[in-house]
Amino acid sequence: MVRIAFAGFRHPHINLLYKYAENNPDVEIVAAYEKDPAARAAAQAELNVKFTHDNMDEMLKEDYIDVVAIGDYYSARGPIAIAALKAGKHVYADKPLCISQTELDEIEDLARQKGLKVGCMLDLRQNKVVQPVYDFIRGGNLGEIHAIFFGGQHPLMYGTRAGWYFEEGKHGGTINDIAVHGIDLVEYLTGLSLKRVIAARCWNAFAKEVPSFKDCAQFMAELSNGAGLMADVSYAAPNSSGYTLPFYWRFTFWGTKGVMEFSSVSRDILVALDGKPGSEIITAPDIDTGDCLSVFLDELKGKKTYIDTESVFRVTRDTLKIQEHAGR
Repeated sequence: MVRIAFAGFRHPHINLLYKYAENNPDVEIVAAYEKDPAARAAAQAELNVKFTHDNMDEMLKEDYIDVVAIGDYYSARGPIAIAALKAGKHVYADKPLCISQTELDEIEDLARQKGLKVGCMLDLRQNKVVQPVYDFIRGGNLGEIHAIFFGGQHPLMYGTRAGWYFEEGKHGGTINDIAVHGIDLVEYLTGLSLKRVIAARCWNAFAKEVPSFKDCAQFMAELSNGAGLMADVSYAAPNSSGYTLPFYWRFTFWGTKGVMEFSSVSRDILVALDGKPGSEIITAPDIDTGDCLSVFLDELKGKKTYIDTESVFRVTRDTLKIQEHAGR
């Protein structure tokens, strides 16, 4: 039995993780902490969370806790992860794990010194199209990949999105916030890694009420084989459309043998191969792909997993490098 404590309920993603934990027979939720009264009340109302501690430092001293699940606002996550690791606990965080490479350095050092695992909710990997795309690309059907684009535009939802997003010092950047999912998927599907950042830009366009909040984000990077990657992860989608548009997490891969495009909102994968006229649609099977917490639990059991501590560190660092480039 893995005993999990929850530290922070400031983002809806952590609610999903709480439900995964509740429904997993190998997990026991043994503690919970949230200092913000409004967030605490919302978690109690929506999830019936039983808060056990009024002080997080005291919670981390409990020897019956195996894993600390982190869902505080973004700039609080790195310090919580560091404190949890120092206390000898494994860490599982909503993304982003932290907002600076300095924080990540300490997280990595502590995890390795103490033999602890660090996971992150990179749950785009559980989308139904991912495994068929992985098999197709890794099977060599597109040849060598030379160009990639992804768009992960989100609705801004100013006024209903959590207010801390727009407070100075709490967000950490739109690239670090959103792009980590896309970068992780690109690296997983292709086996390529970030070589260098060519250009990155964040700017304010939609949140006119908060000029300091840079809600638009684009970047260009070179991958390990020389392939080019371009992406847009702006808060530019219409609020009324939510997360349903076909542009939401849309990926295009161009290789020496053809091109492939897919989106997280459809099971249809478009493929056009050299030597064949037109294009064809491959439909991903409608199967249960599991959940991200179960993958982390398997890692704790010593099983080989397709998301692990090292891949979390790698994609977090790659994303932070791009975010920091945009801040120059």
